[in-house]
Amino acid sequence: MVQVKICGICDASSAAAAVEAGADLIGFHTRSYVVQFLNCCERILGLRVDRTRDEVATHRGPVRVGVFPLGIPADYFATLAASPRVQERTQRIRRALRTPHVVLGVDRLDYTKGILERFLAVERLLQQHAEFIGRFVFVQIAAPSRSALEEYQHFEARVRTLAARINARFGRDGYQPIHLKVEHHPPQIVNEYYRAANVCVVTSLHDGMNLVAKEFIASRDDEQGVLVLSQFTGAARELHDALLVNPYHGEQCAEALYRALIMPADEQRVRMRSMRRLVQEFNVYRWAGAMLLDAARLRHRRRVSQRIVEHQREATPLPE
Repeated sequence: MVQVKICGICDASSAAAAVEAGADLIGFHTRSYVVQFLNCCERILGLRVDRTRDEVATHRGPVRVGVFPLGIPADYFATLAASPRVQERTQRIRRALRTPHVVLGVDRLDYTKGILERFLAVERLLQQHAEFIGRFVFVQIAAPSRSALEEYQHFEARVRTLAARINARFGRDGYQPIHLKVEHHPPQIVNEYYRAANVCVVTSLHDGMNLVAKEFIASRDDEQGVLVLSQFTGAARELHDALLVNPYHGEQCAEALYRALIMPADEQRVRMRSMRRLVQEFNVYRWAGAMLLDAARLRHRRRVSQRIVEHQREATPLPE
């Protein structure tokens, strides 16, 4: 029986666990993860690796390693965004924020998501382009993550402190440039913010894929909005019409934010239409189907190999 094992990280322990679990097919989001996994198997676990076929030799037989970028149920997000309730709530959010420019971040409250880095980019943007003060709001939805751990408590404190400092510097008459929402939001509420935002910012310092980027795109059936996306996400390998940034480069991120805010509607439409086609085509169902099809090919190949061995055994005369 051919099993399917999906892995999202790559280090020596995960490589060993995946191989020892008896997986016959192991999938990763990006090609670089496949290469790192094969390196771990070869250099640390001492296994023989066939890089032409992307296979690892084990005592049970070859383990196939493939690239399967994770998709989303794009139709679900598009249908949800088009519902009258979401449309009405979207307008309500915009009226409540009282600004023509809404920028959105949606993440777990985790240091790998680049939240501090994007806040610093917002600060630099407002410093360099004062015309956006009072006309720009950054909404950061940050779902609490591992909040029982002291390291994450310290990180949350840093995020709150930085947001408060930027708000104190640029806020005025009830206006605050950063709206920090450290709480869990159900998918429907997040979808409402996807539709209300002019720009979605994903500045992960390291991310296997990042589905927020794809969810934002799937929610924009109006073909408007701009995605600012970290080059260190798996999604950046697919979403070439996003504005790609190095989240460690504050000046570059601030410039990308400015470019996103002033981007003409026609350019937004061309970019969003291209990314929506990709997200809709390479959805979660195609992702699963690709793995199952690869598993079926592997199963067929093993059956053929087994028949050849049996045929050779039958054709070999017994010793007298």
